[in-house]
Amino acid sequence: MISSTAASDGNSPSAFRADATTIGVVGLAHATSHFFQLLLPPLFPWLATEFSLSFAELGTLASLFYLVSALGQAAAGFVVDKVGARAVMFGGLVLFAAAAVVGALANGYAMLVAASALAGIGNSSFHPVDYSIINQRVSARRIGHAYSAHGLSGTLGYASATLVMVLMAQQFGWRTALAAAAGFALCVLVVAVIFRDAIDTRALASAHTARHTRASGQPPESSLAFMRQPVVWLCFLFFFVITFSNSAIQNFSTPALQAIAGLKLTVAATALTGYLLFSAVGQLAGGFAISRQSADPERIIAGALTGSALLFFLAASGIAGGTATLLLVMLAGLGTGVAGPSRDLLIKRATPAGATGRVYGMVYSGLDAGLAVSAPIFGWLMDHDLPRSIFIGAGAAMLISMLIGLGVGRFVKQQSA
Repeated sequence: MISSTAASDGNSPSAFRADATTIGVVGLAHATSHFFQLLLPPLFPWLATEFSLSFAELGTLASLFYLVSALGQAAAGFVVDKVGARAVMFGGLVLFAAAAVVGALANGYAMLVAASALAGIGNSSFHPVDYSIINQRVSARRIGHAYSAHGLSGTLGYASATLVMVLMAQQFGWRTALAAAAGFALCVLVVAVIFRDAIDTRALASAHTARHTRASGQPPESSLAFMRQPVVWLCFLFFFVITFSNSAIQNFSTPALQAIAGLKLTVAATALTGYLLFSAVGQLAGGFAISRQSADPERIIAGALTGSALLFFLAASGIAGGTATLLLVMLAGLGTGVAGPSRDLLIKRATPAGATGRVYGMVYSGLDAGLAVSAPIFGWLMDHDLPRSIFIGAGAAMLISMLIGLGVGRFVKQQSA
């Protein structure tokens, strides 16, 4: 059950340039998708004042985005396998621009709901698009670096969104900030169109399907056949569970650290920034780790996530003291980052031939589903004065997902034996 890979071994200068171009375009598009995941949340203070919205109404906008994205990702994978990843990427970027324009012109809550839904539909395409392009166009020797760059670009998209949107809103108003976001999406679209040959998967997918049909002597399987594979659902479950840890840290690490370690708000708020920075460093290291021929992705995942889980448990105990507890939370991002490229490689190995878009669409919908489900759970725990449960829950999610990852690795090895 090995998915298609780029035909070139990547040794020639031209292959290097081709790989670099593909990785660069995909990374830029992925950063854009993460930027637009935080299109509206940084503007919530302005939107609440402008339209007299409650926290519940604002929270619904965020939940709607992830719910729409989760449902859309599974469908987007089928479209990617049918028409190719490039056209779907173009469509996603157009939808991002449309979402920002609708938000900028909003005259009430209904238009904000429409903007959130449009952004969610646009976001739903990017994981099946990105991984279809990477797996089919990047040479095997650089696949680990491609996954690393992909994860790092997403982190940078998250990190830049809040900063850019808040600064723009402060200086020019929230409507101008959204209009500028629309312009950004269109600029990325122009770049993708210019380098469209580097992200075209249609010919590669058709050639692979033809080779598979000739080799097996059987007609292509139904487009839904991959759903009968238990490993696909294990991968979905892996992402669903691991997202609980991300949700806990992104949404509630600041108030939890204030309660556990007695840190000031301004100090506690740096935990997420530090966590993301260490995650970025880990992603770079993780890319090199799986580029070795002897790399065993499930073992890298197990070691990295176990280390991060232990750091979270120590942070929950509070025994390290204020600043040290803050550092523990930040350092946990390192293991999360290291596990990222190995996670992507493991799923690539588990993907049935010719079903890259569909599998990645289905599997990665677990991310959005987990975000939609986990935030209210951790919010309830904070409402009931259980701040330690934020880090305990994050650590437990990592250990459970680690065990699932080992199960995926074992299944893949049995299938390939």
